[in-house]
Amino acid sequence: MSSLWSAKLLTSNGAGYPLDIGRSISIQELDQQRDGRERVVVLGSGWAGFTLSRELDTRKFQPVVVSPRSYFVFTPLLASTSTGTLEFRTALEPIRSRRAKAQFFQGWADAVDLEKKTLSIEEAVEDPMQQSDMTSAKTKDAPKKKGKMFSMSYDKLIISVGCYSQTFGTPGVKEHAYFLKDISDARKIRNRLLSLFETAALPTTSLETKKQLLNLAVVGGGPTGIEWSAEFHDLIAEDMAKLYPDLAKLAKITVYDVAPTVLSMFDEKLARYAMKTFKRQGIEILTSHKVKSLRPGPPGERSAHQSDDGPPTTTPYTLDTQEDGEVAVGMCVWSTGLAVNPFIEKALAGHVKQHDRSHGILTNDRLRVKRSDDSIMSDVYALGDCAVLEGSSYPATAQVANQKARWLAKRLNKGDIEAKGFTYKDLGVMAYVGNWNAIVQTNGTGDISGRLAWLIWRGAYLAKSAGKLFVRARRQSLLKQPHSRSRTRRLEISEESTPDKAG
Repeated sequence: MSSLWSAKLLTSNGAGYPLDIGRSISIQELDQQRDGRERVVVLGSGWAGFTLSRELDTRKFQPVVVSPRSYFVFTPLLASTSTGTLEFRTALEPIRSRRAKAQFFQGWADAVDLEKKTLSIEEAVEDPMQQSDMTSAKTKDAPKKKGKMFSMSYDKLIISVGCYSQTFGTPGVKEHAYFLKDISDARKIRNRLLSLFETAALPTTSLETKKQLLNLAVVGGGPTGIEWSAEFHDLIAEDMAKLYPDLAKLAKITVYDVAPTVLSMFDEKLARYAMKTFKRQGIEILTSHKVKSLRPGPPGERSAHQSDDGPPTTTPYTLDTQEDGEVAVGMCVWSTGLAVNPFIEKALAGHVKQHDRSHGILTNDRLRVKRSDDSIMSDVYALGDCAVLEGSSYPATAQVANQKARWLAKRLNKGDIEAKGFTYKDLGVMAYVGNWNAIVQTNGTGDISGRLAWLIWRGAYLAKSAGKLFVRARRQSLLKQPHSRSRTRRLEISEESTPDKAG
């Protein structure tokens, strides 16, 4: 899902003066550079953390970002990068840059002493999971190298660690599904798509297996699932039909959702338009469907085929739904909501008040964290997907996270946080539905669908290409090229062996 606020650039406010931020710094050197300023430690480099760290006045504060990711991801572009519409680097912005005024440590916040105002941090530079979207239970099962620990004090703490993908404990999902929350997820999806088509193109692959491999399932009828389905449909219609004319006819997309309708955040008219558009494009939507499990191998087989060298070959998965039973799919893209970050449960449970349903950190309207006894922590703030403003029903979106971060940075810079609480302004939402069509829902100015909505949807990102978020001319060119709808760049598609760098 995209937002109309996207046309507003996420840039520094220009306050303060540039610091000589080195690539290497010790905690002692960091302390020496404080110069009487308050240290604001920001946990996380997502929409909330990245925005706030860029906008703090460095004459008053010493901002320090702690995150396992050394980059910010412009998440509305992930679906486009996963299907080749955009290159991966167009959706990335490094935390370290000439414009950045915040110090950065690549690590995981492991524990926090709220009384002594200190953090225990585990280094994450060589952590294989630092670029991965982790599901609600993946941290327990995935192999992870233990990094060295170090401590750091803070004057103000900003908790913006985000959330993980919610799997609801569905067997096999966290091991075999494909998610779309980080750039590494988009790479995995693109490589899987190419493997599916190349395997289906082999003379040794039977017609039945071809159909199984090219049957793609999308679980979750929210904006992410819908936009990815639309992008894949365009890939099939505009590129794969030329590269694999016989195979493109076999490709199928099915969207599953447990709810009775998709795109529930849009009004009924726009959601109905999206469903009709999908139907015309041959995309099947199965609502009121519950997924029971996902496992490797086609129906009737209990495991994936093994190659002579040992690792599994490109074979189908079996998706089992309560309503239709087992069906073979080449890939299952999973986008069904958010799960609480383990840091909150491990380091903060019992110390902070949590939302009954989401377990997110509850804050007051100044974004200050509430203790479990309802008292307020004056120097600890929470924002982004991991936080819930008590008494509100704001959605867990980039738009909300961005507005909270800008509001908090402005209030801290001016020193008037007690003057007025945060209020959210809904600037509207957008979603791409394929074949140059989109839906746009605005707040009070009417709803738009079709080609005009697509122009607005794409225009929001073209506006960004001219601004400071993607400051390099190379990135501006990369963002502008796809919007001509000439997708000849995909004619050179191949599996990536070397990932793009954020810088």
